[in-house]
Amino acid sequence: MKTETATRLMQWSLRGLALYFILIALAHISGTKVPLLFVYFDVPSNIYQDNIISFLAFGWSAFLFTMARNPLANLAFVRVFLLGVVGALAGLSYTNMTTNFSNFAPELEVWPYWAQTGMLAVIGLWVLWLYIALKRNSNPQAE
Repeated sequence: MKTETATRLMQWSLRGLALYFILIALAHISGTKVPLLFVYFDVPSNIYQDNIISFLAFGWSAFLFTMARNPLANLAFVRVFLLGVVGALAGLSYTNMTTNFSNFAPELEVWPYWAQTGMLAVIGLWVLWLYIALKRNSNPQAE
């Protein structure tokens, strides 16, 4: 893939993710429990938890917008974002495997949480693929 194409795809992907994290922040600060914006959308949460997630999601959005301005110059930050994705996948997987969600409501199923965890994995793989394409085509000083 050409550097120009990979750069454009990375820019738009990071901008899209930044917008997604803004939506997550807004959903959490307003308490609007919507699937894809709340992983555990049908599980009770406390307002302070939602507020903390909102502020953190806003921070991720700011970092993503900054990375999108010049992905080639920000490859180190993209790598850190990918590390964050791995951490999030590990945390969500651990939570999905060890939480007895039937304690909240007997009818709760875990598959929607796994589907959203899978979506994050796909996003991570997409950004990783673009990162590798940019890394291959860039010089070592670009990082």
